[in-house]
Amino acid sequence: MSLRTYHDPLHHAITLDNTKPEEAMVMKLIDSSPFQRLRRIRQLGPAFLTFHGAESSRFTHSLGVFHLARKAINHLVKLDSKLEKYRGLLYGASLLHDIGHGPLSHTGEEMFGIKHENWSAKLVKEDISIRLPLEKFSKGSANEVADLLEKGKAPNRIVKELVSSQLDCDRLDYLLRDSYSTGTNYGQLDLVRILSALTIAPDESLAIHPKGLMAVEHYLVVRNLMYRSVYNHRINEVCSWILERLISKARELGPSQIWADSVMKKWLWERENLDLPAFLANDDLRTGYHLLRWLEEAPKSLAKLCDRFINRDLLKALAVNNLSNEKQLEVLSIARQLTERSGQDPDLCCGLRHHQHHGYHPYKGGLKLWDGIQLKALDNESLLVKTLITPIGTAWLIYPREIHEELKQNLILFAN
Repeated sequence: MSLRTYHDPLHHAITLDNTKPEEAMVMKLIDSSPFQRLRRIRQLGPAFLTFHGAESSRFTHSLGVFHLARKAINHLVKLDSKLEKYRGLLYGASLLHDIGHGPLSHTGEEMFGIKHENWSAKLVKEDISIRLPLEKFSKGSANEVADLLEKGKAPNRIVKELVSSQLDCDRLDYLLRDSYSTGTNYGQLDLVRILSALTIAPDESLAIHPKGLMAVEHYLVVRNLMYRSVYNHRINEVCSWILERLISKARELGPSQIWADSVMKKWLWERENLDLPAFLANDDLRTGYHLLRWLEEAPKSLAKLCDRFINRDLLKALAVNNLSNEKQLEVLSIARQLTERSGQDPDLCCGLRHHQHHGYHPYKGGLKLWDGIQLKALDNESLLVKTLITPIGTAWLIYPREIHEELKQNLILFAN
């Protein structure tokens, strides 16, 4: 059969036709083992401990991004037929943009110290099951896709912005998908109106027709709310901190004190020798198995961290972003003293986590409105968007629940 359909909970039927060369290429890429590996990597990392439905994979997200990219170019090619020749590049980049993710997605990057953009490009250039379909479709496609994913370079500006910008297909899919899987209602978008409002500015960049202004305003507000309510959720921050500390402790203990298979040894202690086979061999399953083994066999310090994550015996977190950096360090010192007094190791229980999120950045690919006559910056035309320019900073003090009441009393005295 020439047709293949993926039934997606958000986008419904995503159908591919292998009589179309660019879609035949997509089918081969999907069937490759590096892409199938994405089924074993959770889209939202450890967020399933916060939102019990957050079990969707990078596989489903990547298919969704491709689907939206195809819809977008189908619309835009009617405005500029020259875009047709970049369809294969757009399909390859949108589908493969997350292929370099490690275990637990973005949390895994922090845990293991990797950048998924670099590994995505490396896989596209060096893995034969990825490179060959791209090159068979069009010679030079693999390097073009790799450059777009790693360096943000593309022979066409529209293609680049559909893959990576402040209104790209990646963001449109993950906001919808993550809202759906977490059971939150903030991620609902007017996707039809946003895609239909996409247009091409006189400088051949992506722009928005004014008819889509409210839908894009809503999208930017939604993204801001999703970061505050899901991505930077207090429990997510605690889980990520525990996992980072866990891997740090495993590296500190070394291969003489803990078990690791040949793949995990490279991820932990031989990062300079982390090759493609070892990279691809690690996913949520392998990392999760090591956590189970360490829970049973590792020294007490590492076993306790594994127990906290596996059995959801989590630490507490208190927002301290209202305090200066110096005051935050003083509060951390108080928490460490109380933790040590309670008989626990503060190195395994106490820490600070900081994040800064831009709801909208006017200077990094700022969005533009184009009505066919005037080109205007979005933030100049929308008071709502202006309010999103100021970055939001979060700071969490992490500590064991056993000291919670005593810490609260100390903080009252500290504040006074």
